[in-house]
Amino acid sequence: MIALAILAVFAVPAAANAAGYVPADSITVSGDVVAGGTVTVAFADGAFTPGEDVSFAVTGSGTATLSAFKAATVTLVKTASASGAASVNVTLPVDATGTYSVTATGLTSGTVGTAALTVTVLDSATGGGLASTGYDAPVLLIWGAGGALLLGIALVVVLTIVRRQRATA
Repeated sequence: MIALAILAVFAVPAAANAAGYVPADSITVSGDVVAGGTVTVAFADGAFTPGEDVSFAVTGSGTATLSAFKAATVTLVKTASASGAASVNVTLPVDATGTYSVTATGLTSGTVGTAALTVTVLDSATGGGLASTGYDAPVLLIWGAGGALLLGIALVVVLTIVRRQRATA
């Protein structure tokens, strides 16, 4: 009985470490992670056993598309290259928000790699980029308003000086 307990203490961590993990620097995401956009998530050479089947799963808010499937969680199985690399194209929904998780699992090796795709919200009024948070005034208008303010202050100072001189004369 004690021997089984000792065996369980040492065997469970060894079994948990049997499957490997793909390091973050071996995963690349190319393309703009925006609503309605398509990005490629690539796992570098040696990430998986050469020629093994790799199961890809995408989860997140709304639905994403892998191949022709569309659901809250979508999965797809592809074969790793002869060098152990694998990649998948992920098309995000047009109303995508938040973060999507792309998980690749080697079906033979048990190796797991995960990439997070955080959707960047585009401002539809400006046609892209970051959302507008203020007024885009022309520089000439700003300088003109500053000049008018300085001219008004100078006028008040001159009129005050003239009034004081007339009062003392």
